[in-house]
Amino acid sequence: MKLEMNQNSLFAILLRKPWWVSAAIAGGVFALARIWLPPLYAAFVPLPFIVIGVYAGWQQLRAPSAARVAEGVAVLRGMSWEEFSAALEAAFRREGYEVSRFSGPQADFQLARAGRTSLVAAKRWKATRAGIEPLRELHAAGRAAEAQELIYVTTGEVTDNAGRFAAEKNVRVLRDAELIKRIGVRALKKKS
Repeated sequence: MKLEMNQNSLFAILLRKPWWVSAAIAGGVFALARIWLPPLYAAFVPLPFIVIGVYAGWQQLRAPSAARVAEGVAVLRGMSWEEFSAALEAAFRREGYEVSRFSGPQADFQLARAGRTSLVAAKRWKATRAGIEPLRELHAAGRAAEAQELIYVTTGEVTDNAGRFAAEKNVRVLRDAELIKRIGVRALKKKS
């Protein structure tokens, strides 16, 4: 069973921030700990923040550049639905999901792993702006299917209303660097 971190926990939030935020917090925690503890013991108190900062820095160092993300988005937008859906399906299978096609127009895939069900909507991946309506449809389908996770895939910009709706209803928007990394655009470019 794979453990997942709560997305609203302090450490999950710090992993999404630049590495230096964790380093600054570690410095502040060390300074506060020095008030009550000897320096040797105070050095251990900020250790979790140092580890998070190092890990976040490593992830950010490995993240694709803006130019590589733009190139990857262009490759994804140039694909047909059959190519894109096959690549997305293969990516989810590599992550250990059982993937099946969803039988309604609101979602495209149903994922299952460890007793949890997820719905994925990806047909509008080429749209330059993702609005709130497809997210509402996905959310309604997710409630009807009793899905624990909802994923909306896009290569376009997400409107403010859609972003707020996704945050409120816990719809994960998969786009840009995360989408390119998951699908493996480099590998797709080598095949063609």
